[in-house]
Amino acid sequence: MNPYADDCFQLLWSNDQWAGLPVHRSILSPLMFLERTLRVFPEKRGIVDGDRRLTYAEFGARVYRLANALRRKGVESGDRVAILCRNATEVLEAHFGVPQIGAILVPINIRLTSDEIGYILDHSGARALILDAELAPLIAPIRKQLNALEVIVVADVSSRHAGSPTDAGILPDGVNYEEFLKDSSPEPFAYPVDDEDHPISINYTSGTTGRPKGVIYTHRGAYLNALGEIIEVGLRPDSTYLWTLPMYHCNGWCFPWAVTGIGATHVCLPKVDAARVLSLIEAEQVTHFCGAPTVLIMLAMECPPGFRFARQLTIVTAAAPPPPAIIQRMEELGATIIHVYGLTETYGPHTVCEWKREWDGLSLEERARLKARQGVGYLHAPELRVVDEEMRDVPADGATLGEVVMRGNNVMKGYYRDEEATRQAFRGGWFHSGDLAVMHPDGYIELRDRKKDIIISGGENISTIEIERVLYQHPLVLEATVIGVPDVQWGETPKAFIILKPGAQTTADEIIAFCRERLAHFKCPKFVEFVESLPKTSTGKIQKFVLREKEWAGYEKRIH
Repeated sequence: MNPYADDCFQLLWSNDQWAGLPVHRSILSPLMFLERTLRVFPEKRGIVDGDRRLTYAEFGARVYRLANALRRKGVESGDRVAILCRNATEVLEAHFGVPQIGAILVPINIRLTSDEIGYILDHSGARALILDAELAPLIAPIRKQLNALEVIVVADVSSRHAGSPTDAGILPDGVNYEEFLKDSSPEPFAYPVDDEDHPISINYTSGTTGRPKGVIYTHRGAYLNALGEIIEVGLRPDSTYLWTLPMYHCNGWCFPWAVTGIGATHVCLPKVDAARVLSLIEAEQVTHFCGAPTVLIMLAMECPPGFRFARQLTIVTAAAPPPPAIIQRMEELGATIIHVYGLTETYGPHTVCEWKREWDGLSLEERARLKARQGVGYLHAPELRVVDEEMRDVPADGATLGEVVMRGNNVMKGYYRDEEATRQAFRGGWFHSGDLAVMHPDGYIELRDRKKDIIISGGENISTIEIERVLYQHPLVLEATVIGVPDVQWGETPKAFIILKPGAQTTADEIIAFCRERLAHFKCPKFVEFVESLPKTSTGKIQKFVLREKEWAGYEKRIH
């Protein structure tokens, strides 16, 4: 018998906040997704997390236990609840349990330092923290200065993945997550959100140009973005989604809500390892995952010759266009790549390179060229422009550079406690991305660079992305990135950092000659450095600012 049928589910429609609403209106919230799935798919396997298996009915009970436990500890609507945790059941539960009481979830990047984490906890005013025990050493040094933090709930994630159990011993005031839930009621209750514009989450930016900013997501935005993901990537109730994308990154692009909403299965992965990813794809019959091209490269290298996935696999990638060799390899493995683009301020993806069937018969090089484009706005968020400094649309000629601006359902409500930054970001009535792109005649955009990444050499604008695209065509190049470095004559000039494929050998002169055959000579790298690794974010995006800081130490940035 379904414990979430009839009376429990009807709580939604008897909420006080629905009183007085027109018949044609609903208050949009992803919390509606859980209530629907609990009624439609209660006995379906919802969560796979190491040796833990949960049906949606079991998951729902844990969500309501968490919500009731937080409420019992005095957490109220509007309070902030932070979470510092690897991909795990607890993070999925927090995505529903925290907003269930009207509180606001604050996911924190697990790769930050203690000081950076302390800033986010302090700036957000978090009253409670859900903490992965493995990460407790990050909190211990700053615990005494976190005066607003009243509750710390510690989860043992490692033991579910063949690791040694970890506990909260390093934090005397930490309480075990399972104990926290145990004495709490699993009974569902009506959530108190009476305004779909109410914040559901605050995600902090990477802070590469100063202190990170808190980006406010709303119930309405999260609901619509989750629907957009369901549609654009083709999620179905029989889909299985592998969590290679960090759940703390833009709320996992809203996939915690999307996967639950459609009744698909979550497969949690605390750490991305190529062998483990391949094993889970096969064992759990995974149909979807998200990741940067670096994850695709790892997977391509792990799969043996002649191998093919048992089920059709859809891979959603961002951060950089997938190289032609990776597109070809993924096709050989039976995978389809969807290229998306967005920012923290747009709930993750805002555009998708919407694929057209007539492109299937094109050559690999032509398909790679088309798939490299960032594309068009998501179905629920089509408002997208490329504009000049006067906010005029640039010609759709595939050549004229402008800034990408967006507005509508996929854009943040604003920056938390930072009205001036919000005003600047929304000037002219559009969100300014800081990304430079061209508009093609068919309405698809293609990024050329970040404003801060563009190289200005001798008065010429040089796109680092354009150079990187050529470098990825080289048969010996595994990964590459390009930045501008000081040049006495030209102000700055391109330098390439390259990771070669295992066992490969070549020279800087050969790489430069390869580029000169394919690019205008002034665009080609003047310097090439072969490296073992590149600095990256938690989602695999290369951190060019780290390389720039090293190269520009002692120099003043000049534009010639």
